[in-house]
Amino acid sequence: MRRGSLRRRHRRRRGKPRLQRAPSEQDREQRYAGQPQFATRSHAHKLGAMIIRNTPHRWGVIAQLLHWTIVVLVIVQFTLAALAEDLPPLKKLGMLARHKSVGITILALAILRLAWRWLNPTPALPETLKPYQRVLARWTHALLYLLLFAQPLSGWMMSSARGFPVSWFGFFQLPDLVPKNQALYQALLTTHGTLALLLGAVVTLHAAAALAHHFMFKDDVLRRMLPFTTPTQGTER
Repeated sequence: MRRGSLRRRHRRRRGKPRLQRAPSEQDREQRYAGQPQFATRSHAHKLGAMIIRNTPHRWGVIAQLLHWTIVVLVIVQFTLAALAEDLPPLKKLGMLARHKSVGITILALAILRLAWRWLNPTPALPETLKPYQRVLARWTHALLYLLLFAQPLSGWMMSSARGFPVSWFGFFQLPDLVPKNQALYQALLTTHGTLALLLGAVVTLHAAAALAHHFMFKDDVLRRMLPFTTPTQGTER
């Protein structure tokens, strides 16, 4: 009796389905250990390239954002000025109002850009540059900053001399920099146009130099200003 009952109990236990043990964290890690983590590596690579502050070898995210935002706004400024020329008077005033607002934005961003440059290290120029090329690069950057300040300020003063207030996209009105004066307005109109031509020439020279560094000199001058890129030279670049 005892042997038979033990056999029946044993058969019943064998017939019951065994509960599967939930995979532990260690099992999951072992299962996925050999699988390639392409997405994770890609995200890690991009995040590694996103450095907030400048380094001696690369521009940080803040400097890159300010740089490319100003580039886009400068192109917008030339476009708005060109479109305003052929518009009727009322539409022209509206277009020029947007032109002034964008100019004030460029002025504010240029101040932030220069302040951030003072607070951060500036990436060094490539050692392969000749002395005259280094001097030309420094003077071009200095002239660009000067024009980014002088151009909006001349337009602001020109509008004040004409008697037209300057506002920032209608949110608030800026004070007049100079009193209303027709002769001063004419002088500032000529100055503003001349500075625009000079700014266009310097920006073109700057862009051409960056492309030359990338395609002819094969250095990292352009790459270190581009987001999500890893310069090819140096450990930190």
